Amino acid sequence: MTNRTDISFEWIDTNSQLVEFADYASQQDVYYLDTEFHREKTYFPQLALIQIATGTRLAVIDPVSCDATLLRPLMDGPSLCVLHAAQQDLDVLSQSVGFIPSRILDTQLCASFIGYTQPSLASLLQGLLKIVVPKGDRLTDWLRRPLTSDQLRYAASDVAYLAELSNIICTDLTNRGRMEWAAEACEELRTRPTGPNAPRDAWLRVKDVRTLKGKSRFVARAVAEWREERAMDLDLPPRHVLSDIAVLGVAQRAPRTADDLLQSRGVDNRHANGAQGKALLDAIQAGVHDAVDGDLHFPSSEGDDLEKSLRPAVTLVSAWITELAKQSDLDAGLLATRKDIVDLLSGATDARLRQGWRKEIVGGDIEDLVAGRKALTFTGSAGSGLKLVDIESS
Repeated sequence: MTNRTDISFEWIDTNSQLVEFADYASQQDVYYLDTEFHREKTYFPQLALIQIATGTRLAVIDPVSCDATLLRPLMDGPSLCVLHAAQQDLDVLSQSVGFIPSRILDTQLCASFIGYTQPSLASLLQGLLKIVVPKGDRLTDWLRRPLTSDQLRYAASDVAYLAELSNIICTDLTNRGRMEWAAEACEELRTRPTGPNAPRDAWLRVKDVRTLKGKSRFVARAVAEWREERAMDLDLPPRHVLSDIAVLGVAQRAPRTADDLLQSRGVDNRHANGAQGKALLDAIQAGVHDAVDGDLHFPSSEGDDLEKSLRPAVTLVSAWITELAKQSDLDAGLLATRKDIVDLLSGATDARLRQGWRKEIVGGDIEDLVAGRKALTFTGSAGSGLKLVDIESS
């Protein structure tokens, strides 16, 4: 096992340096990217660092001191961007600079096609490259300046070995005939919607909101929507605008005046008085008004809307997919979630199991199973378990 600490990198904190580096990177076929960010004290993520390795260079870029949008020619271009666990990086880039790479390869996602289940970068580097990267403080304040050399070296290590790592993973994928599957999954991830959740649905994320009944649900929805929109305007976490316990307390009491508001748990003068108090009372009354229209139900659990005759099939198919994934060195959650199975069985035309590599692996077989053209048998022998067979031979 090798403990590598000799990582060479350049620090970029001026626009002229960034323009020059972006031009250099744009001439390469592949670049390797990671970000550091914070969102504990803000609604929107605060981009703190961008690390990019490409060609013979590795740059740690300071988006606090220079304009990160200068990277747009690189990310809009045809070069492939390799990341590890890309979802948050894509979300941060989308919200912070307004664009994401035009093509990506996610090494964590790709590793799911060769037997790993959401592996960390450190575990893949140790397992596949026998490299132990320098340990960093996970609570590092990446927005603090200046950063220490150890902090910068740790940040640089997140992209320093992605070239070696991705080459090994892609070679394995190619040998297994799964490179096309992985590429399709990466594009699915890249085009997944990013950014804030819809304020109208914010009430569903309030802790213990399911304890509310009747009118209280409508009030909770209206108040949580107001809280979410105000949090966006102020760039604060929603809980800093109004706590979850306050949302529940207000929803249960549905107060009409500032004095009534103060009787709700979690509400104080800053919530009840002035423009904020009026806006909160208006939201409460909007919820009370909405309650006149009827009942407000929580989203149904996956499978609740499925025909009763098909509900047992969800459990059976889930078990078979878990077995198939294990035998095929695939991550079962990547292959098909419970929602994917329900969507397919309910006849949804946009079901993921009706499309692409998922259809190729399991979608068609599930449809044959439900239609009675195939059956599942339990062999009972070690290492085999459930097996799908043609109904004629069963």
